[in-house]
This record gives sequence, structure tokens and C-alpha cells, in this order.
Amino acid sequence: MGSTGKVYLVGAGPGDAGLLTLRGAELLRRAEVVVYDALVNRELLALAPESAEIIYGGKRSRDHAIPQGDLNRLLVEKAREGKTVVRLKGGDPYVFGRGGEEATELQEDNVPFEVVPGISSIVAAPNYAGIPLTHREHCSSFTVITGHEDPDKAETAIDWERIAREPGTKVVLMGVERIGKITVALKEKRTRRGHPGGDGALGYNRSAADDFRHARHDRGRGGGDWVQGTGRDDHRRRVPAARFAQLV
Repeated sequence: MGSTGKVYLVGAGPGDAGLLTLRGAELLRRAEVVVYDALVNRELLALAPESAEIIYGGKRSRDHAIPQGDLNRLLVEKAREGKTVVRLKGGDPYVFGRGGEEATELQEDNVPFEVVPGISSIVAAPNYAGIPLTHREHCSSFTVITGHEDPDKAETAIDWERIAREPGTKVVLMGVERIGKITVALKEKRTRRGHPGGDGALGYNRSAADDFRHARHDRGRGGGDWVQGTGRDDHRRRVPAARFAQLV
């Protein structure tokens, strides 16, 4: 039996191919197997050698190309064939990406691995829109929340009351389907506790890809306005940073 290869859990960034790290690009160029996610910009796959095996392992809502347990085992199997495996994940591998589960499986099976950080949409999307997550005159902290949780359900892993009363910017990831409900819930909980409602909320779809959209929910308005832009520069002009420095 030959020597075991190595798995690289590589953050592909938020959608703009130019935001892949130099280390990530280097590893793609010598990969023998690439397993990539649904949110990865497919332009990045062109960096891999023509001989590389390209495997789609993405997840869309309830549609999983490869169940997570099977995907974990796939990484182990490919490495045990002595191959260099790049697990290309959207954003950062350890931010809502199940990279921790994959790393645990690799560690338990004694497969060498390395984690390569990626630029998360947590910072990339607000930056492209001209929104500072922190600002000396407005807020000194920010909170990141998964949007998979419904704020109206009886039992939740998220303490919405606590999040609502905490100052600073709130960043909701994977919340396209529930951004309206989440925004309303946070504002209502803040109002009940005597806190001001904040300046507004900005929800993103497609993050830093050139055709991303954003939904703006202004204070005192109900549904929010959807704006279709043509690129990042367009959105920097549309969204004034000062107005949205503190989102909720």
C-alpha cells in the first residue's frame, strides 16, 4: 500500500474568482482531485490540471449531491489512494461550511490535512456595498447569525432576544428565504426592550458574484426594496456607507 496523500480544505472566497488566496490557487494547480461546493465560482476549476478528477459535492437546500457522511468518506478514500485532494469550499471552510466535520473525519482516520482560510461573505459582501461592519462613531462589534433558523419557531438554537439587545451590526448568512421575518423579529424584540430600531438591514443573495442582488429593509417600511445591479461598483454607489454603518 502506497503512502497516504493529503487533503486541503480550501476557502474559495465569496464568489469573485479574484478573491481566492494565492495559497488556494497554488494548491488547485497541483491538485489531483478537486471536490467543490455549489457556491464556488466554477472559473476556479480551470486552475486545476486537465488530468485532475473534478467532483461536484454541492448542497442546495434539501438537494445534496453527496450526503455529508459519504463526502467525508470520499475525502478519506481519495487521500488513501495517495492523491492530493483539494476540497474547495465557498467562503471560509470553517464558517457555516461543515469544514469542521470534514476535518474531524480526516483527523480520526489519520489522514493529513491542511486548512486554507478563505475570504468570507461576512466581510466581502458589506465591503463591496460600502458598509463598514464596525465604525468608530457607530458600532464597535458585529454578530454573525445563520439564516436557516426561523425566528418564529418554538425551539431554536439562536437566542434572538439576546441578539436583538446586543449593540452592533448583525450579519445574517444563508437567510434569503427568511430575511424579512428575521429583520422584523429583531426590530420587534429591540423595541420591546426599549432599544432603538437601528438604521435598517441589508440582505444579500449571491454575495460578491458580479450579478448579486440586495434587499434593503428601511426603518418604518414593510417589505423592503429589491435592487438588481450589474456589478460591485454599481452597488457601492447605491448604498451610502454612513447610513448603513449600523444595520439593525
